[in-house]
Amino acid sequence: MGMSAVAAGTAVHVESAGAGPPLVLLHGWALHGGLFAPLMAGYAARFRVHAVDLPGHGHSSRTEVETLDRIVDAVASSIGCCEPLSVLGWSFGGQVALRWAAREPARIARLVLVGTSPRFVAAPDWPHAMTADTLARFGDELAAGFRPTLLRFLTLQVQGSDEGRRTLALLRHQLFARGDPPRGAIAAALGLLASTDLRDEARDVATPALVVSGERDTLAPPAAGAWLAKAMPNAHHACLPGAAHAPFLSHRAAFDAAAAAFLDGH
Repeated sequence: MGMSAVAAGTAVHVESAGAGPPLVLLHGWALHGGLFAPLMAGYAARFRVHAVDLPGHGHSSRTEVETLDRIVDAVASSIGCCEPLSVLGWSFGGQVALRWAAREPARIARLVLVGTSPRFVAAPDWPHAMTADTLARFGDELAAGFRPTLLRFLTLQVQGSDEGRRTLALLRHQLFARGDPPRGAIAAALGLLASTDLRDEARDVATPALVVSGERDTLAPPAAGAWLAKAMPNAHHACLPGAAHAPFLSHRAAFDAAAAAFLDGH
């Protein structure tokens, strides 16, 4: 399908394939763009697909992870085309996509936000998330046992899914496929997950958007996705029965049915 890597010298690694309107894929915390391999052939038949390794992850591991805006800067500069983009962001990648659309509304034509929450940590006015203590514990455990902690995080992503075992195997296969994620960068990205709150700016993102939730997702519960779709002026929500945090892997047919018409502009 004509896959090519980003030109040498660019800080962010991108793998591109296909021809057509541009579609950018942004993965979640601690993983990399290779996670989207099962989707690439289908999308490359209709789009010029760009699977990005976010800064600090995968082959972009030497790129700094400081702020969400710095991540957006690095990703935006890695995509060379000038025409409006469709962006599919999963989990932390969905937050990157949402911030990108808030900053550059003319550049982002469509958003698919999968397993995405505007805020991944609970607050008195935000019950749709894990507790701050739970996320802080992950930070402590990363320092004590890096690989086991990452593997346990993957288990949380599929917990309750009716395709959990197969999806967990896919995630585990990809986790270290591009080398061990650098500990400092992964810890910094976890800090961003803990501190980011996009609820206010989501209300101003008028980009057409599809928010996809898994019915059994415990990291970005369906209530968070429903809130996000309602807050955004031009968004709608799809909740996939039986799915957890990675529905594009565990429930491909249902995910494709939800996303295809939206991305194709129908």
